Amino acid sequence: MASEPRAAFGRRGLLLGAAALGTTAAIGAAPAAAAVPGFPTFTRLGAALDKSTLSYAPARKEIIFPSVRNVAGKVRNPLGNWYMYYAPHDDPGGICLAYADSLAGPWKEYSANPIIDRNWNGHFSVPHVSSPHAYWNAADGKMYLYFHGDNRTTRVATSTDGRSFTYVGTVLHTSMLPSNVTEASYARVFPHPTKSGMYIMLFMGAQAGTRKIFIGWSHSLTSGWQFRQEPLISPGAGEEGQLSGAHYWGRNGGGHVVYHGGDGRIRVAYVGTSFDREDHLGVLYTEPQATRAAAPSFAEEGGRLYMFYEAGARSNTGIAIART
Repeated sequence: MASEPRAAFGRRGLLLGAAALGTTAAIGAAPAAAAVPGFPTFTRLGAALDKSTLSYAPARKEIIFPSVRNVAGKVRNPLGNWYMYYAPHDDPGGICLAYADSLAGPWKEYSANPIIDRNWNGHFSVPHVSSPHAYWNAADGKMYLYFHGDNRTTRVATSTDGRSFTYVGTVLHTSMLPSNVTEASYARVFPHPTKSGMYIMLFMGAQAGTRKIFIGWSHSLTSGWQFRQEPLISPGAGEEGQLSGAHYWGRNGGGHVVYHGGDGRIRVAYVGTSFDREDHLGVLYTEPQATRAAAPSFAEEGGRLYMFYEAGARSNTGIAIART
C-alpha cells in the first residue's frame, strides 16, 4: 500500500542515510518508541539488501514497497523460507525478488530479476511497473501478486512457484473512482476481518493533488472489485497533507490501518472492522537513520514481529528491517 510529501519532496521524501545502504546491520540500534498505546516498539536492525551489489541495475538506485511472505511448504521448489518482493519506482521499474531462510537475513537477490518488467507481451507496455504486494492463497496454492503500472492502474498476476507469473488482468483503475482521482496505486490486499470469503484492498488515490487511503472489496482476488468513492483515511494534523503505503493491522483487536504520512513517519489510524471510522491515533515508528520510513510490511518469526519498510528519499530509497 508510497507517499509523498509536499512539492520539494516529490512522491517520497527525505534523504537516505548512508547507513541504510549496507547489509543487515548488527542488532543494537536505539528503538524508535511507539507513541500509540498498546502497539509494539520496533528497533531497526539494518538494511535488507545492499543496493550497490544488486545485479538488476535500476534497483541500485532505489528499491521500494517490500512485501514479505513465508513460502516454505507452499510454493513449488522454494529458494528459501521467505520471499521478499520489491521494485524500483522510477522508469523502468521492474518487480524483483529476494529470498532468505530467516527474516533477519541474509537476503539474496534472485538471479533472474526482474520477474515482471514494464512490457508483458500481449498484455501491457507501460513506462514502469512497481509496488508489488504478494498474497498467498492456500485454497488454490497460488501466489497472487498485485502491482501498479502506470500510476492509474493496479494489476494482478498469479504463480505456483512465486517466480514465474501468469498475467490475469487489471483490478483497479482511476476510471473506477471519482473523476478527480488521478492515481490509484500502492495497493495491498487482505482478508476481510469479519466477512468470510471477502477481501479488502487498501490503496493510494491522488485526489485533487492530495494522496489519501481508499478501500475496495471483493469476493474474488482477481475480479469483481468494488471501491468506496470516498477516501477511508485523509491526511490529519501533522501528516503533511499526503498519505500512502497502507497496511491492514489485524492485531490489537483489528480495525487498524498502518500507513505513512508526508512527514516521513509510520502512523496508525483506527477505522473499525466495518471501516466506518477514522481515528488518527499517532506515530508507530520514526526512522532513526534515514529520517523517513514508509510502506511497511509485516511478518512474524520465532514469536517476534518484523517490519520491512522503505527508508530514505525518492530516487535513493532502500529497504530496512526493524523488529519488536
